[in-house]
Amino acid sequence: MVDRVLVCSFKKGRVRLQEEERPEMVSRHTIKRILLLHPPSTSVRFKTTSAQFVASRARDATFEKFMDNYKNLHKVISIQDLILANPNNPTVSLQFLSNLSQKLHLNRGAASFLRKYPHIFHIFYDPSKSLPFCKFTDAALEISRLEAAAIRDSMPFVVDRLVRLLSMSTATKALPLRAIFKVWRELGLPDDFEDSVILQNPNLFKLSDGNEPNTHVLKLVSAIPSGNLMAAVENWRIKECCKEDCGSSVDPLGIRFSFKHGFPPGMRLGKNFKAKVKEWQSLPYVGPYEEMGEKKKSKSGRMGLEKRAVAIVHEFLSLTVEKMVEVEKISHFRKWFGIDLNIRDLFLDHPGMFYLSTKGKRHTVFLREAYERGRLIDPNPVYDARRKLLDLVVLGRHGLYTGELQEEGGKTV
Repeated sequence: MVDRVLVCSFKKGRVRLQEEERPEMVSRHTIKRILLLHPPSTSVRFKTTSAQFVASRARDATFEKFMDNYKNLHKVISIQDLILANPNNPTVSLQFLSNLSQKLHLNRGAASFLRKYPHIFHIFYDPSKSLPFCKFTDAALEISRLEAAAIRDSMPFVVDRLVRLLSMSTATKALPLRAIFKVWRELGLPDDFEDSVILQNPNLFKLSDGNEPNTHVLKLVSAIPSGNLMAAVENWRIKECCKEDCGSSVDPLGIRFSFKHGFPPGMRLGKNFKAKVKEWQSLPYVGPYEEMGEKKKSKSGRMGLEKRAVAIVHEFLSLTVEKMVEVEKISHFRKWFGIDLNIRDLFLDHPGMFYLSTKGKRHTVFLREAYERGRLIDPNPVYDARRKLLDLVVLGRHGLYTGELQEEGGKTV
């Protein structure tokens, strides 16, 4: 557990709580005890845990509402993978799913969860096996085909994402294959990407044995010059400078090291906080595709390292199909990207760029600038297909009528 120091200062008899301008929840009893032990005009320090720091973050109702539905989509996708594992007979028995209920986080059992989404799952009884089975409805199966086709059609972009991901490992141009497996869906890779992407591009990618038994490392055959790879934030800066309606008001030098910011609704931004953000925006840093060089131990050096880490995770999120990823998954790349900071705290420290949700027993981070009203501003075909499946999750049991979703070849349960 990472501890964070919260400064409690006293001025004119009032308690002021600060941790880089972030408010923290403290009980009245704690404040009263501090006031009794330490008179005004003194200062004391006490610690808060990372869990308390996460709980104290500014909430964004739009992202939280989105995650209410998305946490159930995670479960739907897990069952989808089991159903489609056998392309010749895409079904799975309820008995098998029931045995995996705990692992799939189906708190009320498999059958109860499946019946919540009749537009996605169809339960039927197979007389030959004397067991109830589950399969996709025609609508859900069509969405699965649309997603697969979208990934197939975007193969050049898939290869480019993988090249960029490896290029951010500036020291070795290599990443462990198991880490890439954890984010294959987020990156829009096909499920057989080892064969369809890596082996099909021997001029770009090479698999080699890792330091540990039964592990593999994916490497770039030859490094791509950093000048040939432009980070997403650099494209944003160019667009900002080229806008006709505000070209005269945008300072190219002032925006040179800036990132787009948009804070949660209702978040109070003090003068000191705004001043620190402005100072941070103008701080030079080494880009995600550039060689780091020697790490400086000075204050400015540490701030530069922190900003480089922000640039790396910003670019990582920009490479994902839905501009979101679980914090646990991106943490597997931390060492390979040369990030010495806690990834989760990095997201919490920059609420204008990232939003961290804790819904569904997992920490999920969003690239704030990519979303508007719970949807991607610049969608892609893979995202569109996945959004259709999310729409069926949101639909739930609505829109049903007697006799709907009856399937041939088996009795509906």
